Amino acid sequence: MPHRKVIREWMAPITARSTPWALTLVAFDTVLFAASLAATVLVRPAWLQLLFALFTGFVIGRLFILGHDACHQSFTDHRRLNRWLGRFVFLPSLTPYSLWDVGHNVVHHGYTNLKGFDFVWQPHTLEEYRALPPARRVLERVYRSGWAPWLYYLVEIWWTKMLFPNKRAMPTRRAIFWKDGLLVTGFAAVWIAGLVAAAVATDQSALWLVTVGFVVPFVFWNGMIGFVVYVHHTHPQIDWYEDKASWAAAQPFVSTTVHLTFKTMMGAALHHIMEHTAHHVDMSVPLYRLKRAQKLLEERMPGLIVIQPFSWRWYFDTARRCKLYDHAARCWTDYRGRPTSRPQVQAGNA
Repeated sequence: MPHRKVIREWMAPITARSTPWALTLVAFDTVLFAASLAATVLVRPAWLQLLFALFTGFVIGRLFILGHDACHQSFTDHRRLNRWLGRFVFLPSLTPYSLWDVGHNVVHHGYTNLKGFDFVWQPHTLEEYRALPPARRVLERVYRSGWAPWLYYLVEIWWTKMLFPNKRAMPTRRAIFWKDGLLVTGFAAVWIAGLVAAAVATDQSALWLVTVGFVVPFVFWNGMIGFVVYVHHTHPQIDWYEDKASWAAAQPFVSTTVHLTFKTMMGAALHHIMEHTAHHVDMSVPLYRLKRAQKLLEERMPGLIVIQPFSWRWYFDTARRCKLYDHAARCWTDYRGRPTSRPQVQAGNA
Protein backbone atom coordinates (compact mmCIF):
# COMPACT_ATOMS: atom_id res chain seq x y z
CA MET A 1 0.00 0.00 0.00
CA PRO A 2 1.36 3.47 -0.83
CA HIS A 3 2.32 5.76 2.04
CA ARG A 4 -0.49 7.98 3.26
CA LYS A 5 1.44 11.08 2.19
CA VAL A 6 1.53 9.79 -1.39
CA ILE A 7 -2.18 8.97 -1.37
CA ARG A 8 -3.05 12.43 -0.08
CA GLU A 9 -0.97 13.95 -2.87
CA TRP A 10 -3.19 12.11 -5.34
CA MET A 11 -6.24 13.66 -3.68
CA ALA A 12 -4.89 17.21 -3.33
CA PRO A 13 -6.70 18.52 -6.45
CA ILE A 14 -10.01 17.27 -5.01
CA THR A 15 -9.87 19.09 -1.66
CA ALA A 16 -11.00 22.53 -2.88
CA ARG A 17 -13.83 23.93 -0.74
CA SER A 18 -16.81 25.90 -2.00
CA THR A 19 -18.32 28.24 0.59
CA PRO A 20 -21.36 29.13 -1.60
CA TRP A 21 -22.17 25.46 -2.14
CA ALA A 22 -21.71 24.69 1.55
CA LEU A 23 -24.09 27.51 2.52
CA THR A 24 -26.60 26.25 -0.06
CA LEU A 25 -26.53 22.78 1.51
CA VAL A 26 -27.06 24.24 4.99
CA ALA A 27 -29.96 26.41 3.79
CA PHE A 28 -31.63 23.52 1.95
CA ASP A 29 -31.42 21.06 4.83
CA THR A 30 -32.47 23.68 7.38
CA VAL A 31 -35.60 24.49 5.35
CA LEU A 32 -36.23 20.76 4.90
CA PHE A 33 -35.98 20.22 8.66
CA ALA A 34 -38.36 23.10 9.43
CA ALA A 35 -40.85 21.99 6.77
CA SER A 36 -40.81 18.36 7.91
CA LEU A 37 -41.25 19.35 11.55
CA ALA A 38 -44.12 21.69 10.63
CA ALA A 39 -45.76 18.89 8.65
CA THR A 40 -45.42 16.59 11.67
CA VAL A 41 -47.40 19.11 13.71
CA LEU A 42 -50.02 20.00 11.12
CA VAL A 43 -50.86 16.90 9.07
CA ARG A 44 -53.47 14.28 9.88
CA PRO A 45 -53.99 11.39 10.55
CA ALA A 46 -51.62 10.14 13.25
CA TRP A 47 -49.86 7.61 11.01
CA LEU A 48 -48.93 10.40 8.60
CA GLN A 49 -47.56 12.46 11.49
CA LEU A 50 -45.44 9.47 12.48
CA LEU A 51 -44.16 9.16 8.91
CA PHE A 52 -43.09 12.80 8.89
CA ALA A 53 -41.51 12.31 12.32
CA LEU A 54 -39.28 9.58 10.90
CA PHE A 55 -38.39 11.78 7.92
CA THR A 56 -37.55 14.61 10.33
CA GLY A 57 -35.12 12.25 12.07
CA PHE A 58 -33.51 11.49 8.72
CA VAL A 59 -33.09 15.20 7.98
CA ILE A 60 -31.48 15.65 11.40
CA GLY A 61 -28.95 13.08 10.21
CA ARG A 62 -28.32 15.06 7.01
CA LEU A 63 -27.75 18.23 9.03
CA PHE A 64 -25.41 16.37 11.34
CA ILE A 65 -23.31 15.18 8.38
CA LEU A 66 -22.89 18.80 7.31
CA GLY A 67 -21.77 19.64 10.85
CA HIS A 68 -19.40 16.68 10.82
CA ASP A 69 -17.70 18.23 7.77
CA ALA A 70 -17.65 21.68 9.34
CA CYS A 71 -16.03 20.24 12.47
CA HIS A 72 -13.29 18.79 10.26
CA GLN A 73 -12.79 22.29 8.77
CA SER A 74 -13.47 20.80 5.33
CA PHE A 75 -16.85 22.44 4.68
CA THR A 76 -16.09 26.08 3.80
CA ASP A 77 -12.91 28.12 3.31
CA HIS A 78 -13.33 29.92 6.64
CA ARG A 79 -12.45 28.33 9.99
CA ARG A 80 -14.65 30.60 12.10
CA LEU A 81 -17.59 30.13 9.74
CA ASN A 82 -17.10 26.36 9.91
CA ARG A 83 -17.25 26.47 13.71
CA TRP A 84 -20.46 28.50 13.78
CA LEU A 85 -22.11 26.52 10.99
CA GLY A 86 -21.12 23.31 12.77
CA ARG A 87 -22.74 24.42 15.99
CA PHE A 88 -25.85 25.54 14.12
CA VAL A 89 -26.46 22.33 12.15
CA PHE A 90 -25.56 20.19 15.20
CA LEU A 91 -28.46 21.70 17.17
CA PRO A 92 -31.27 19.35 15.99
CA SER A 93 -29.13 16.30 16.86
CA LEU A 94 -28.34 17.89 20.25
CA THR A 95 -24.62 17.37 19.62
CA PRO A 96 -22.19 19.60 21.56
CA TYR A 97 -19.71 20.75 18.91
CA SER A 98 -16.56 20.86 21.06
CA LEU A 99 -17.11 17.42 22.58
CA TRP A 100 -17.76 15.89 19.18
CA ASP A 101 -14.55 17.53 17.97
CA VAL A 102 -12.52 15.78 20.68
CA GLY A 103 -14.24 12.40 20.52
CA HIS A 104 -14.40 12.16 16.75
CA ASN A 105 -11.59 14.21 15.23
CA VAL A 106 -8.94 13.51 17.84
CA VAL A 107 -9.81 10.05 19.15
CA HIS A 108 -11.70 8.24 16.38
CA HIS A 109 -9.72 9.58 13.43
CA GLY A 110 -6.47 9.56 15.33
CA TYR A 111 -6.80 5.94 16.49
CA THR A 112 -9.42 4.21 14.33
CA ASN A 113 -10.06 0.65 15.58
CA LEU A 114 -7.25 0.79 18.15
CA LYS A 115 -8.50 -0.81 21.35
CA GLY A 116 -8.32 1.40 24.41
CA PHE A 117 -8.47 4.57 22.31
CA ASP A 118 -11.25 4.39 19.71
CA PHE A 119 -14.30 3.77 21.88
CA VAL A 120 -17.10 3.64 19.27
CA TRP A 121 -18.35 0.05 18.76
CA GLN A 122 -15.14 -1.27 20.36
CA PRO A 123 -15.59 -5.07 20.67
CA HIS A 124 -14.84 -7.04 23.82
CA THR A 125 -12.61 -10.09 23.91
CA LEU A 126 -14.10 -13.35 25.17
CA GLU A 127 -12.35 -12.91 28.54
CA GLU A 128 -13.62 -9.34 28.90
CA TYR A 129 -17.15 -10.36 27.99
CA ARG A 130 -17.23 -13.19 30.52
CA ALA A 131 -15.98 -10.82 33.23
CA LEU A 132 -18.91 -8.45 32.71
CA PRO A 133 -21.85 -8.47 35.16
CA PRO A 134 -24.83 -10.50 33.84
CA ALA A 135 -26.93 -7.40 33.14
CA ARG A 136 -24.13 -5.81 31.14
CA ARG A 137 -23.68 -8.99 29.10
CA VAL A 138 -27.36 -8.84 28.20
CA LEU A 139 -27.00 -5.20 27.19
CA GLU A 140 -23.99 -6.00 24.99
CA ARG A 141 -26.01 -8.70 23.26
CA VAL A 142 -28.82 -6.22 22.64
CA TYR A 143 -26.40 -3.62 21.25
CA ARG A 144 -24.84 -6.10 18.81
CA SER A 145 -28.08 -7.81 17.81
CA GLY A 146 -28.41 -5.59 14.75
CA TRP A 147 -31.67 -4.11 16.07
CA ALA A 148 -30.35 -1.57 18.56
CA PRO A 149 -27.81 0.85 17.06
CA TRP A 150 -30.18 3.58 18.29
CA LEU A 151 -29.87 2.38 21.89
CA TYR A 152 -26.10 1.99 21.67
CA TYR A 153 -25.50 5.50 20.38
CA LEU A 154 -28.11 7.08 22.66
CA VAL A 155 -26.67 5.52 25.84
CA GLU A 156 -22.98 4.85 25.17
CA ILE A 157 -22.12 7.89 23.07
CA TRP A 158 -24.62 10.73 23.37
CA TRP A 159 -25.66 10.37 27.01
CA THR A 160 -22.31 9.12 28.34
CA LYS A 161 -19.79 11.11 26.31
CA MET A 162 -21.59 14.05 24.71
CA LEU A 163 -24.09 15.58 27.14
CA PHE A 164 -22.22 16.93 30.20
CA PRO A 165 -19.92 13.87 30.51
CA ASN A 166 -18.43 13.09 33.90
CA LYS A 167 -14.67 12.99 34.56
CA ARG A 168 -14.49 9.27 33.90
CA ALA A 169 -15.90 9.69 30.39
CA MET A 170 -14.08 12.96 29.71
CA PRO A 171 -11.13 13.59 32.05
CA THR A 172 -10.34 16.92 30.36
CA ARG A 173 -12.53 19.74 31.66
CA ARG A 174 -13.04 22.81 29.46
CA ALA A 175 -15.47 25.67 29.76
CA ILE A 176 -16.46 25.29 26.11
CA PHE A 177 -17.75 21.78 26.81
CA TRP A 178 -20.26 23.20 29.28
CA LYS A 179 -21.19 26.08 26.99
CA ASP A 180 -21.89 23.74 24.09
CA GLY A 181 -23.84 21.43 26.37
CA LEU A 182 -25.97 24.33 27.58
CA LEU A 183 -26.48 25.45 23.97
CA VAL A 184 -27.99 22.14 22.84
CA THR A 185 -29.95 21.74 26.09
CA GLY A 186 -31.45 25.18 25.59
CA PHE A 187 -32.33 24.30 22.00
CA ALA A 188 -34.06 21.10 23.19
CA ALA A 189 -36.06 23.10 25.75
CA VAL A 190 -37.20 25.61 23.12
CA TRP A 191 -38.03 22.78 20.71
CA ILE A 192 -40.19 20.96 23.27
CA ALA A 193 -41.85 24.18 24.48
CA GLY A 194 -42.71 25.04 20.87
CA LEU A 195 -44.35 21.67 20.40
CA VAL A 196 -46.40 22.09 23.58
CA ALA A 197 -47.53 25.52 22.38
CA ALA A 198 -48.38 24.05 18.97
CA ALA A 199 -50.42 21.31 20.68
CA VAL A 200 -52.48 23.93 22.50
CA ALA A 201 -52.94 25.99 19.32
CA THR A 202 -54.02 22.99 17.22
CA ASP A 203 -56.05 21.24 19.93
CA GLN A 204 -53.82 18.16 20.04
CA SER A 205 -52.36 16.12 22.87
CA ALA A 206 -49.14 17.76 24.06
CA LEU A 207 -47.74 14.34 24.96
CA TRP A 208 -48.45 13.03 21.47
CA LEU A 209 -47.00 16.05 19.72
CA VAL A 210 -43.82 15.98 21.82
CA THR A 211 -43.53 12.27 21.04
CA VAL A 212 -43.81 12.62 17.25
CA GLY A 213 -42.19 16.05 17.06
CA PHE A 214 -39.21 15.43 19.33
CA VAL A 215 -38.81 11.90 20.73
CA VAL A 216 -39.33 9.92 17.51
CA PRO A 217 -37.05 12.12 15.35
CA PHE A 218 -34.35 12.10 18.02
CA VAL A 219 -34.48 8.32 18.50
CA PHE A 220 -34.47 7.80 14.72
CA TRP A 221 -31.43 10.07 14.42
CA ASN A 222 -29.61 8.06 17.10
CA GLY A 223 -30.38 4.87 15.20
CA MET A 224 -29.14 6.44 11.99
CA ILE A 225 -25.78 7.57 13.37
CA GLY A 226 -25.33 4.37 15.39
CA PHE A 227 -25.93 2.31 12.25
CA VAL A 228 -23.66 4.43 10.05
CA VAL A 229 -20.70 4.30 12.44
CA TYR A 230 -21.20 0.55 12.93
CA VAL A 231 -21.16 -0.33 9.22
CA HIS A 232 -18.20 1.99 8.57
CA HIS A 233 -15.84 0.04 10.82
CA THR A 234 -17.42 -3.36 11.59
CA HIS A 235 -17.04 -6.09 8.98
CA PRO A 236 -15.66 -9.66 8.91
CA GLN A 237 -12.71 -8.31 6.88
CA ILE A 238 -12.05 -5.36 9.21
CA ASP A 239 -9.64 -5.87 12.12
CA TRP A 240 -9.28 -4.31 15.55
CA TYR A 241 -5.87 -3.88 17.17
CA GLU A 242 -4.64 -3.84 20.76
CA ASP A 243 -1.14 -2.38 20.29
CA LYS A 244 -0.04 0.70 18.38
CA ALA A 245 2.79 -1.00 16.48
CA SER A 246 0.60 -3.57 14.71
CA TRP A 247 -2.13 -0.98 14.25
CA ALA A 248 0.23 1.52 12.59
CA ALA A 249 1.76 -1.17 10.38
CA ALA A 250 -1.69 -2.06 9.04
CA GLN A 251 -2.18 1.39 7.41
CA PRO A 252 -5.39 1.86 9.48
CA PHE A 253 -6.61 4.90 7.58
CA VAL A 254 -7.49 2.47 4.75
CA SER A 255 -7.65 -1.01 6.28
CA THR A 256 -10.14 -0.26 9.08
CA THR A 257 -12.79 1.45 6.95
CA VAL A 258 -15.60 0.06 4.78
CA HIS A 259 -16.98 1.66 1.62
CA LEU A 260 -20.66 0.74 1.72
CA THR A 261 -22.34 1.02 -1.68
CA PHE A 262 -26.04 1.29 -2.57
CA LYS A 263 -28.10 0.52 -5.68
CA THR A 264 -30.36 3.45 -4.84
CA MET A 265 -29.63 7.16 -4.28
CA MET A 266 -29.11 6.57 -0.57
CA GLY A 267 -25.42 7.49 -0.80
CA ALA A 268 -26.29 10.94 -2.14
CA ALA A 269 -29.12 11.28 0.39
CA LEU A 270 -26.50 10.76 3.10
CA HIS A 271 -24.26 13.46 1.61
CA HIS A 272 -21.79 10.77 0.42
CA ILE A 273 -20.58 10.01 3.94
CA MET A 274 -20.58 6.31 2.98
CA GLU A 275 -17.57 6.99 0.72
CA HIS A 276 -15.78 6.65 3.99
CA THR A 277 -12.34 5.42 3.02
CA ALA A 278 -11.61 8.67 1.23
CA HIS A 279 -12.77 10.59 4.28
CA HIS A 280 -10.38 8.69 6.58
CA VAL A 281 -7.47 9.03 4.19
CA ASP A 282 -7.91 12.80 4.01
CA MET A 283 -10.39 14.59 6.27
CA SER A 284 -9.91 17.81 4.30
CA VAL A 285 -11.89 16.44 1.33
CA PRO A 286 -15.34 18.12 1.45
CA LEU A 287 -18.34 15.82 1.51
CA TYR A 288 -19.45 17.17 -1.87
CA ARG A 289 -16.21 15.80 -3.39
CA LEU A 290 -16.00 12.46 -1.54
CA LYS A 291 -17.54 10.42 -4.36
CA ARG A 292 -14.81 11.54 -6.76
CA ALA A 293 -12.10 10.98 -4.14
CA GLN A 294 -13.34 7.47 -3.35
CA LYS A 295 -13.39 6.55 -7.03
CA LEU A 296 -9.79 7.72 -7.40
CA LEU A 297 -8.64 5.60 -4.45
CA GLU A 298 -10.36 2.48 -5.72
CA GLU A 299 -8.88 2.92 -9.19
CA ARG A 300 -5.33 3.35 -7.86
CA MET A 301 -5.49 0.78 -5.04
CA PRO A 302 -7.54 -2.12 -6.45
CA GLY A 303 -8.16 -4.89 -3.94
CA LEU A 304 -6.87 -2.89 -0.96
CA ILE A 305 -10.17 -1.26 0.05
CA VAL A 306 -13.11 -3.15 1.56
CA ILE A 307 -16.07 -2.42 -0.73
CA GLN A 308 -19.37 -3.81 0.49
CA PRO A 309 -22.67 -3.65 -1.45
CA PHE A 310 -25.36 -2.98 1.13
CA SER A 311 -28.20 -5.38 1.83
CA TRP A 312 -30.12 -6.09 4.99
CA ARG A 313 -29.06 -9.73 4.66
CA TRP A 314 -25.40 -8.67 4.74
CA TYR A 315 -26.01 -6.31 7.66
CA PHE A 316 -27.66 -8.89 9.90
CA ASP A 317 -25.10 -11.52 8.91
CA THR A 318 -22.38 -9.08 10.03
CA ALA A 319 -24.24 -8.44 13.28
CA ARG A 320 -24.48 -12.22 13.80
CA ARG A 321 -20.78 -12.81 13.14
CA CYS A 322 -19.11 -9.74 14.68
CA LYS A 323 -19.82 -10.18 18.39
CA LEU A 324 -16.38 -10.40 20.06
CA TYR A 325 -12.83 -10.03 18.78
CA ASP A 326 -9.85 -12.38 19.27
CA HIS A 327 -6.70 -10.25 19.04
CA ALA A 328 -4.34 -13.23 19.14
CA ALA A 329 -5.94 -14.88 16.10
CA ARG A 330 -7.05 -11.54 14.62
CA CYS A 331 -10.59 -12.62 13.90
CA TRP A 332 -14.17 -12.02 14.99
CA THR A 333 -15.88 -14.61 17.19
CA ASP A 334 -19.27 -15.43 18.62
CA TYR A 335 -20.06 -15.24 22.34
CA ARG A 336 -18.46 -18.66 22.88
CA GLY A 337 -15.19 -17.57 21.32
CA ARG A 338 -15.70 -19.57 18.10
CA PRO A 339 -14.22 -17.81 15.04
CA THR A 340 -16.77 -16.30 12.67
CA SER A 341 -14.25 -14.71 10.30
CA ARG A 342 -11.02 -16.07 8.84
CA PRO A 343 -8.22 -15.96 11.48
CA GLN A 344 -5.27 -13.89 10.27
CA VAL A 345 -2.90 -15.67 12.69
CA GLN A 346 -3.14 -19.45 13.01
CA ALA A 347 -2.88 -21.14 16.40
CA GLY A 348 0.74 -21.81 17.29
CA ASN A 349 2.02 -19.16 14.88
CA ALA A 350 1.14 -16.05 16.83
